[in-house]
Amino acid sequence: MSYERKVIDIKDVRRQIDICKEIYEHVNSDGVTRLAMVDTYGCQQNEADSEKIRGYLAEMGYGFTEDEFQADVIVINTCAVREHAEMRVFGNVGALNHTKKARPDQIIAVCGCMVQQEHIAKKLKMSYPVVDLVFGPHELWRFPELLRQVMARKKRIFATENDTGAVIEGIPQVRKEGVKAWLSIMYGCNNFCTYCIVPYVRGRERSRLPEDIVREARELVAQGYKDITLLGQNVNSYGKDLDEPTDFADLIRMINGIEGDFIIRFMTSHPKDATEKLFKTMAECEKCAHQLHLPVQSGNDRILKVMNRNYTREKYIRQVELARSYMPDLVLTTDIIVGFPGETDEEFNDTLTLCEKVRYDAMFTFIYSKRVGTPAASMPDPFTREDKQRHFDALTELANRISGEKHAEYEGKTVRVLVDGETGKEEYNLSSRTNGGRLVHLKGDKSLIGQTVDVKITASNTWALYGEISI
Repeated sequence: MSYERKVIDIKDVRRQIDICKEIYEHVNSDGVTRLAMVDTYGCQQNEADSEKIRGYLAEMGYGFTEDEFQADVIVINTCAVREHAEMRVFGNVGALNHTKKARPDQIIAVCGCMVQQEHIAKKLKMSYPVVDLVFGPHELWRFPELLRQVMARKKRIFATENDTGAVIEGIPQVRKEGVKAWLSIMYGCNNFCTYCIVPYVRGRERSRLPEDIVREARELVAQGYKDITLLGQNVNSYGKDLDEPTDFADLIRMINGIEGDFIIRFMTSHPKDATEKLFKTMAECEKCAHQLHLPVQSGNDRILKVMNRNYTREKYIRQVELARSYMPDLVLTTDIIVGFPGETDEEFNDTLTLCEKVRYDAMFTFIYSKRVGTPAASMPDPFTREDKQRHFDALTELANRISGEKHAEYEGKTVRVLVDGETGKEEYNLSSRTNGGRLVHLKGDKSLIGQTVDVKITASNTWALYGEISI
């Protein structure tokens, strides 16, 4: 099924900014700065969305706080990928009864992927009267208008209509200070993996124009960001909906051509669309990190087919070998789901053997979480939670062993790292990342943040490297 690529007119976005100014005059009429809190769950795309919510709030004159008892407006940006995240949101929203009692005029909004599900929106409406505003990802661009309605009408607003999604430019953003920045290049997903709710809540794939992305990347570099991550549910599908032929590899080359000292990263890649052109481009573009997150999800062909992943175990292995032929120093990570409905011991063992063969630098492992509305939710599953936990523990043990072994290979070597922040610990007070994204803890003055330095690796464990700055 094809979908028309929808773009929100910039005039409509500017109207939202005008509404921000109206709210500014209202909330700042007494000269007191009001405070807002934005609490984010889930993926990097949610973080990028929260930056836009903060951008709007800043235009309204709000300062920011992390104390819910001090906030005049609280926005909870939710994730729908796993049940655990949803339960945390419900628990934290329920706890806001206390802040609402202390501050009766406080406005509480819940947004994001989770509320785009009809049964979740209904639960919030029926069981959580503390919530004043609910809006899905497709309505984020209208946040000022929706907030003004709550303020003016003193009534609850729910905006969670189904939509295929649109491309929106011009929303102000407030990014976190530091050296890292998220840069969304596309939205939505067309893959419909049978376990995943994302296509249902974020809509169809739609790409931003390359000139808009390059302009924003150039602005980020000018602002001093050194580590820029390109975001999309499947970045390898970038450009398929554009009139002018531009694919993801082309986009990387465009951004690589921007003057300045910075690193290009990206996530997430879908194995069915990862091409030799992409690997060649990564190898040839000096600013592109030799880091690839390539979720395999399972090492068994039957499970992959039932998941609707559209590749085989053998094709995946060939892709890894091809990528490493172009980038021998490639840092490779993955996602794996354990306990997909009907997965047998033998099928799970295929995942273990694949991991032994590929030897990932890190694995992000999850026990299957049933998502209402997805095909997998109705699949028969005779296996118990205990069976799945046993498999999960075995995979975690393997992942930790391989990661520890690969990290140990760094010991004694000198690597180039970008110092990106403080750890809050006394012994190793700074954090940094290699080109491949490996975490390195080191000692030094915080004035080094944002600088690239050589570090000799002196120790390691499963999760990180430890080093000292080479003089």
